[in-house]
Amino acid sequence: MTSQGRRLIILGPPGAGKGTQAARIAEHFGIPAISTGDIFRANIKNGTELGKQVQEITASGGYVSDDITNAIVEDRLNEDDAREGFLLDGYPRTTGQVTALDWMLGKHDHGLDKVLALTVDEDAVVSRLLKRAETEGRADDTEDVIRERQAIYRRETAPLVEVYAERGLLVEVDGLGAMDEVTERIIKALS
Repeated sequence: MTSQGRRLIILGPPGAGKGTQAARIAEHFGIPAISTGDIFRANIKNGTELGKQVQEITASGGYVSDDITNAIVEDRLNEDDAREGFLLDGYPRTTGQVTALDWMLGKHDHGLDKVLALTVDEDAVVSRLLKRAETEGRADDTEDVIRERQAIYRRETAPLVEVYAERGLLVEVDGLGAMDEVTERIIKALS
């Protein structure tokens, strides 16, 4: 399938498997998966000024400000590989970011094709994230921090599901189950 005009977003609470599925979807459609989380983690690892700011914010379970995030996303969407299509993972998170993304895309007369929402059981996600924290050594993933991120997601990001549903762009897919099964469900829902 051509990537022409494939502009997608994947939504879901932290730990829903967005990163794994984003990589698979992007590969299937031949578009880059753009993860704000990956961009932030790379900056933290490299000790950049942005990385220091982000580390301080995420260590307390908070989210990076819209201004910083919008600038990073706009910069990334202007790279050559994203001009014809992309899959955004971890952005937008707030209605302010939805407005910013609309403006970024509108400058190039583009719009979104679909917004995928992965639905999951919160307790299952918390268990998954605690296991991931153990195996990957993510010191910032304590149960309190994970539950706080889930609460922030419900409060700030879940309303985006309604926004995109009203625009007729939303596709909801059950995010629990074997990775291949979930990928199959997603590709079918997006086709």
